[in-house]
Amino acid sequence: MKTIVFAYPGNETLADNICNTLGFERGKFEIRSFPDGETYIRLESEVKGKNAIVVCTLDRPDSKLLPLYFLSEIISDGGAFRLTLVAPYLAYMRQDKQFNPGECVTSHHFANLLSSFIDELITVDPHLHRISSLDKIYSVPTYTIHCAPLISSWIKENIPNPLLIGPDGESKQWVSEVAEDAGARYTVLNKVHIGSDKVKVSVPHIEKYRKTHTPVIVDDIMSSGKTMIETLGHLKREGTLPPICLGIHAIFAGDAYEKIKEGGAQRIVTCNTIPHSSNAIDVNSLIVNAVKGLRVEAPVIEM
Repeated sequence: MKTIVFAYPGNETLADNICNTLGFERGKFEIRSFPDGETYIRLESEVKGKNAIVVCTLDRPDSKLLPLYFLSEIISDGGAFRLTLVAPYLAYMRQDKQFNPGECVTSHHFANLLSSFIDELITVDPHLHRISSLDKIYSVPTYTIHCAPLISSWIKENIPNPLLIGPDGESKQWVSEVAEDAGARYTVLNKVHIGSDKVKVSVPHIEKYRKTHTPVIVDDIMSSGKTMIETLGHLKREGTLPPICLGIHAIFAGDAYEKIKEGGAQRIVTCNTIPHSSNAIDVNSLIVNAVKGLRVEAPVIEM
């Protein structure tokens, strides 16, 4: 069965990588906005009987969701056998619990919405906190790619004597895995929340590594950067070697990237799940392998 790949605007590099590596057809469609802000989409490629893949990383998801829905619907209406969404970054995974009365648990509703117009989902290291796996909230098959081995390799190749620093106790398992593979030491932050939007951090036993190890502050999502900025300040006061900030998903809300740089980071490194100038770890090969491993069954023709 033939496979056709569509790239939501901004996702062309990964879509081309998938097509060039696996010999898939590159799909074409027109997308633009009417003067009133509504979306116009027209499919330009034949999809009937084909397995369709849409590549769309879901940072800043609200502006992408309706066009993605419309694109997915016209692909399905065009007779595609199966529609797979490749979303290297998966949004709405952090709002997974009602902390105050009346709050919307958006992770569940977003999962229901996506599941209503796609047939399967491929993503990279979603933020699984109180939800143990995507299958708990998504009703379509999901495939999760883990980039810890690539992060470990990058650390081994680029940082002598690293000390990995995780953002909290819940990150310990992931940070310890990366550290073990990289042959590095690790610790996790002690956090004290001060009010609703402030946090005070400390790095346990940092004095032992102050002049001998390069601190590597690691996190899955680099969004507001508040914890990293506070940690950078603590390390500076402790007189450590210049730290490196390393994350998977480069959200960088507002001026977070500039503030992390100003906070004393020697370098800021991310994976390329979201295009950004800090991208230094390429996860596209892992995504291509995941796409290659999808099982595509021929449709059953009823007589």
